[in-house]
Amino acid sequence: MDFDACRSLTAAFFDQAAARGKAPFVWHKEAGRYRAQSWSEIAGQVKALSRALRDLGLQPGDRVVLVSENRPEWLVADLAIIAAGAITVPAYTTALTSDHRHVLTDSGAVGAIVSTQALAERLLPAVLDAPACRWVVTLEEPRRAQAGSVPLHRWEALLEAGRALPDDVEEVAARAQRGDTACIIYTSGTGGVPRGVMLSHGAILCNCMGAYKVLERLGLGREIFLSFLPLSHAYEHTAGQFFPITIGAEIYYGEGVDHLLKNLGEVRPTIMTAVPRLYETMHLRIRRGVEKQGGWRQKLFEKAVALGQKRYLDPASLTFGERLQDFFLDRLVRDKIRKRFGGRIKAIVSGGAALNYDIGLYFTALGLPILQGYGQTETAPVVSVNPPWKVKLETVGPPFEGVEVKIAEDGEILVRGELVMTGYWNDEEATYNAIRDGWLHTGDIGELDADGYLEITDRKKDIIVFSGGDVSPARVEGFLTLQKEIQQAMVFGDKRPHLVALLVPDDDFVADWTRGNGKPRDLAALSQDSEFRAALSQVLDRVNGNLSSLEKVRRFAVLSEPFSVENGMMTPTMKIRRHKIKAAYGDLLEALY
Repeated sequence: MDFDACRSLTAAFFDQAAARGKAPFVWHKEAGRYRAQSWSEIAGQVKALSRALRDLGLQPGDRVVLVSENRPEWLVADLAIIAAGAITVPAYTTALTSDHRHVLTDSGAVGAIVSTQALAERLLPAVLDAPACRWVVTLEEPRRAQAGSVPLHRWEALLEAGRALPDDVEEVAARAQRGDTACIIYTSGTGGVPRGVMLSHGAILCNCMGAYKVLERLGLGREIFLSFLPLSHAYEHTAGQFFPITIGAEIYYGEGVDHLLKNLGEVRPTIMTAVPRLYETMHLRIRRGVEKQGGWRQKLFEKAVALGQKRYLDPASLTFGERLQDFFLDRLVRDKIRKRFGGRIKAIVSGGAALNYDIGLYFTALGLPILQGYGQTETAPVVSVNPPWKVKLETVGPPFEGVEVKIAEDGEILVRGELVMTGYWNDEEATYNAIRDGWLHTGDIGELDADGYLEITDRKKDIIVFSGGDVSPARVEGFLTLQKEIQQAMVFGDKRPHLVALLVPDDDFVADWTRGNGKPRDLAALSQDSEFRAALSQVLDRVNGNLSSLEKVRRFAVLSEPFSVENGMMTPTMKIRRHKIKAAYGDLLEALY
């Protein structure tokens, strides 16, 4: 498609639907099997729902909150809202009633769409406190007691009613301009209260064009995407929904992260997008599986990794014998790993947080090079990504086509282009502080190398300041979580004499250690057990051996509960919420000094 000429996201969709007709578009599980819906089927549902929502009183510029797991109805609802000239406000499925109350009230949403009864139980009490919200659409029948005075409309009934109304949706949708706001996506709140980021049609289309320019060399054809990251996040919203739409790809909806490996085998995607935490988990699972096999299989695997790393770091250094070994190990080892990812992956993209260099090198050595990118919600969300023809694992690649990046005097990364948000909803002061002279101040620290590749050093606000210099907590945490004994970590120490850490031990490590030492599997008790702490101290010593004196972790505390989305310590894209963790464990952190 002609990205520059495209007027809007809905224009892109309707053009593709007209061209592809009955070809399969979206797939979802039904009775244990994936079932397809065609482009024309989905287009019909989008039009019917859009007409029905307008019949409920939805006006251009109105906001509608959307709460649903990844499924075809999410896409239909999103496109139907936007086609009416209104604005989608995605909300996380993990959100509490208080979170919904903030989003509904702050956005002034006139309506909400919710999928399951469980999600409705948390949403509807917030709806009753939102003065602007006039109706709710439900995919499942909620308990009447939840409804209060707000009218409830069933999804299927609205579709049926919409089908009987005059078909003017494409005419209405055609009024949209690239600069119009398509969605308001609330930040995940890693540093405080979530703010609504206004993203235009053009911002998302700019991202889609940038992705296309990077990936077109791979020979894009019938592309298959597996959507499993939350669609309420800008990353999946663009990369997992609108980018596939613009290139006419098929989208399979996954059953969640817990079923990812199974779904990868079933769907066999060609392009995969995920967050670093997922790759870290896969890395650990692969390592454990190999260690359990042991013997010659483990030796072959380790040899494949070693030669693959050598090939990436210095291809000219491989001897003829090593090149021959590498060829056969590609068939014996790497092919099996690629099959675990479906066997036809063209590109694996990592975004949402910093990818540990060693993790990237590990997968590259196994024949699955990860294209690390960078962005944030305020840039719709991608700024840069490594191109497949020249990957630099230590960087996040060059900026997308049409995107300008420069480094401020204090090292902060500044971004300019159509991808930049319109601003923060209802927050002129925050918008002014973020966008100055057309440049978005990202809050991230980095530098551009001689090839124009961007390297991220740290978050400006997260840097730990010592008298002898500054420390990146993310870098230290990356080294810690790379150890098989440590599942999660957060380091602390700003304006303190040294670093300390909160550690969440790995479940398998805890199980093996307690079994071998004849002790109960009770983390609360183990956190005070001198022998268990001694075992973790050895791990810490191993990590400290690779760190500078400023980066060394001097003391640690063991947590009995992991950081999770449910307890508010992590965002839905698996980034730790430092301010939440510090608030919850402030006394414990202070006790380490």
